Amino acid sequence: QMAITRIGHKGADALVPGNTIASFEKAVEVGVDVIEFDVLWLEDGRPEMPAAERSPLVVAHDWHAAASRERLTLEDALEAFTRPPLDQVRINLDFKLPGREDEAVEILRRHGLGHRLSMSTMEVSTVAYFRDHAPEISRGWTVPKVTKDWLSKPAWMKPALGMGLLAVRRRMPSVVRKGIIELEPEAIWAFYGVLSPRLIKVVKDAGLQLNVWTVDDPERIASLAAMGVDGICSNDPRLLNR
Repeated sequence: QMAITRIGHKGADALVPGNTIASFEKAVEVGVDVIEFDVLWLEDGRPEMPAAERSPLVVAHDWHAAASRERLTLEDALEAFTRPPLDQVRINLDFKLPGREDEAVEILRRHGLGHRLSMSTMEVSTVAYFRDHAPEISRGWTVPKVTKDWLSKPAWMKPALGMGLLAVRRRMPSVVRKGIIELEPEAIWAFYGVLSPRLIKVVKDAGLQLNVWTVDDPERIASLAAMGVDGICSNDPRLLNR
């Protein structure tokens, strides 16, 4: 069995609140290969506003999360990854909103993180932008595209969600096969609930990396590793060391 790529979700969100320098440092301390964190623009940084008036791109999962803590800009986060203890670990930026890719690319190039850097997103237009304008940055396409945190839905909705997920899982291999041709990503980031042997085969046959999110259950981690996924993203990276 190949060793899996250990990916810390937002750093180590289960141990220290994620999308913060402290959480990134904790992830390195417990042992990760990649730190995945979120990038978005805020309401006062909409793409249609004049560039000079926009607030900077920030590291946060959504606007609510961004408002609840001290603002961490993308610039400051990347700067931290040039210094110990974050200067050895790889980074994956998960773009939450489309529309300011040109600015993001400019910032990424300026920090010169090169081969340590990759990106992923559910936004097809963002994957296409990086393919066309920044091909040197490794691209990931995240599936399926979902809104808000659908996993935290109330218990009475779970049966419907389960049936919906089954339908998505059945469709996913053909959706991904088509997307691979159109978007030319280098990695697929799949929610564990849509994973199937067929999907794994589609990704492997295309020669792409398959990363699975977000898994905090040791038994599920073991079964996913046995299925042959390449990377697993967890809020508690300690679980990935077993």
